[in-house]
Amino acid sequence: MSRENSFLFRVPLLDAKQHVIGYRLAFQGDGAASETSGGAGADLLLTLVAGRSGENRSGLYFMETGPAGLSDELVQTLSPPTAVLVLKPNDLLAENHLALASSFREKGGVLALRDASLDLLKANGPLLPHLSYIFLPHGHPDLGEIADWSRRRQPDMALIVDAIPGWREFEACTGSGIHGVFQNLCAARRETSSPGKLGPQAQQILQLMHMVQGDADIRHLEKVLKSDVALSYKLLRYINSAGFGLEFEIDSPRHAVAMLGYAPMFRWLLLLLVRTNTVAFSPALMQAAMVRGRFAELLGQGFLSRREAENLFVVGMFSFLDHLLGIPVQEVLKQLTLPETVSQALLSREGVYGPVLALVEACEQVDGRAAHLAQALSMTAAHVNEAHLSALAWAQNIKL
Repeated sequence: MSRENSFLFRVPLLDAKQHVIGYRLAFQGDGAASETSGGAGADLLLTLVAGRSGENRSGLYFMETGPAGLSDELVQTLSPPTAVLVLKPNDLLAENHLALASSFREKGGVLALRDASLDLLKANGPLLPHLSYIFLPHGHPDLGEIADWSRRRQPDMALIVDAIPGWREFEACTGSGIHGVFQNLCAARRETSSPGKLGPQAQQILQLMHMVQGDADIRHLEKVLKSDVALSYKLLRYINSAGFGLEFEIDSPRHAVAMLGYAPMFRWLLLLLVRTNTVAFSPALMQAAMVRGRFAELLGQGFLSRREAENLFVVGMFSFLDHLLGIPVQEVLKQLTLPETVSQALLSREGVYGPVLALVEACEQVDGRAAHLAQALSMTAAHVNEAHLSALAWAQNIKL
């Protein structure tokens, strides 16, 4: 596998409350996931993540590797709190491999095991203290027994169900400390009791978005923000979160608006808008929308103006509104005056923004379409992958 044709894709790992714990990372293949365990693909993936390990201050990256990865100098450059190496049973059972695992753990490394049977775990007790996570495929016949047994033997070890295909399956198998890897989160539809219309809070946020679009005076925006204590608190929490990297604290709504500027202010309001569906809100879907928006924006920065790249963030976020609000994106577009190029991208994936959005969506899947779409935009795999990881880190660092 070469760097030139290796495009990253991600699969989110969720807890029972649908919070994103981290992402399982791999490279797209031709119709299937690339085999990364112990080969050149694993080395390339570790190199990619190690090069940007300082960006991610929360959340985990799960990556498959072989036993050689435990002693590789490259692994030592990974950020221990955020990188988890996933290995097969045979990669850890040999005596010298256990020694490598022990050394890796002592240096702060985190290990996970996949495809282990109950008999194998029972027969290899010394293996357990080295493990923080166990991955089991969806539908594994020993799931319940392994969950009970692992809790008794290693209470701090988390059990993860891999490749969950949909929401119904997710709700059926998560809980009691069991987490799940949602294979198709960005495409799966949820059945909810959402009323299918925007509530009063959403209408208030839309009003503020109109004011920002009309370049309203900062004093008028500050007045509206101060009338809602919760809204002011959320704005200050947002701008003071790690994603902004400020060296000083912002303590007033007016200062926050001045620091943000109108386009970023519109972005923040959009982030709040997608949280107003309290009936069907999902933290995992919220983060997926944030990643999509930031990813698109970063890709656009290479060939578009700053304002147009900021529009790409809006495009990415709006493309997820039907998942988050439970209503068609067309209904929201009727209440805002967005550039025609934005509406064109959202409705048909065409125009100047459409191909970028299509590429971002392709990186959420394993089918290998990203290479073709990137080539059409004259983007290299390295550029796309770096933007992808930066978007993941940004979304995990931001607090709303």
